[in-house]
Amino acid sequence: MPEGQQNWLKWLLRKPFLLLVILPTLLAALYFYAVAAPQYVSEARFVVNSRSSDANAQMSAMRGLAGAALGGFGGAASGEANSVRDFLTSLDAVMEADARLDLISLWRRPEADFLARLWDTEPELLTRYYNSMVNVTLDPTTNVTTLRVRSFRPQDSLTLAEALLESAEALVNRLSERARNDTLRLAQQEIDIAERRVLESRSAMVRFREQERDLDSAGTAQAAVALRGQLEAALAQARAELTERLQFMRPDNPALQVTRNRIEALERQIVAERSRHTDTTAVVDNAVLSRQLAAYERLMLERQFADQQLASATASLESARVEAQRQHLYLARIVQPNLAVYPLYPRKLTNLASIFVVLAIAYGIGWLLIVGMREHAA
Repeated sequence: MPEGQQNWLKWLLRKPFLLLVILPTLLAALYFYAVAAPQYVSEARFVVNSRSSDANAQMSAMRGLAGAALGGFGGAASGEANSVRDFLTSLDAVMEADARLDLISLWRRPEADFLARLWDTEPELLTRYYNSMVNVTLDPTTNVTTLRVRSFRPQDSLTLAEALLESAEALVNRLSERARNDTLRLAQQEIDIAERRVLESRSAMVRFREQERDLDSAGTAQAAVALRGQLEAALAQARAELTERLQFMRPDNPALQVTRNRIEALERQIVAERSRHTDTTAVVDNAVLSRQLAAYERLMLERQFADQQLASATASLESARVEAQRQHLYLARIVQPNLAVYPLYPRKLTNLASIFVVLAIAYGIGWLLIVGMREHAA
């Protein structure tokens, strides 16, 4: 090594601040101003909203602005907006965008410098690089999501931002469709259960009527009660007639015997009717009327409950359909992706200042430690 170079190195080693702070800063300045490729940013903004909130959109915006003016939060970010933000930074979004645009070629343009360009193509490492070039932020006050995409060509940034927005819209549509389908599916399940119950109740009624050979057990019972009432009324009238005739007729009068015979016939018929409907040993049409009536009433009650359940399930289904349409989610673009004219990255002055400050602080801490160690050793 020439003597001049050795002297220069010795002088540099005697100046650690120049070696450890100034020289790295100069090298960084050389990279940023001579080597670093310009990076263009395309920005878009959107909000995930629902139709049910359209009527109150203006009021919500006013509340959000008031909350921001007071230094607080006007409202929490919706779960759908958080889901979209998480999706746009996920491996799925990267794979979907790569399939559409070939991200590897996009970030390996000839304009890209050796430090900023994409080197690793494995999905996980590609996702890490993607998240360094794509930034998604959600404002919890207004629920506005901001998407910023960087690349080495303005058109690439615009194309990628548009593709990511389309993927986000597709995700919102899938979430909305799934929520609507789940709501309608549950309501339809209730309809199916109610319909099966109605069919089962009607089938049970048909089987009961075929078994008992009676189309209307309630009507049969009412007819039996009415018949017994008519017989008892006729018996009471006949007895009254007999008592009246005994007042002025001789006991052996043939008219009295006719009345007595009618009374006996009515009494026998009443006893026979009571026996038909209450005696468990007497089976008429293969069933006792009292048991038949109880079974019939039970089936009728089950049928009424089934009809009411079906009516309620039908009303719930219609309500679910209206609510599903009212709660439809959509992605509303507030700011369309722009075609960049001036490269915003790399931020040369900001990066240089950060490098210098960090190195200077590290140098100062190291110098203090070395001085303290020397004083302690002395």
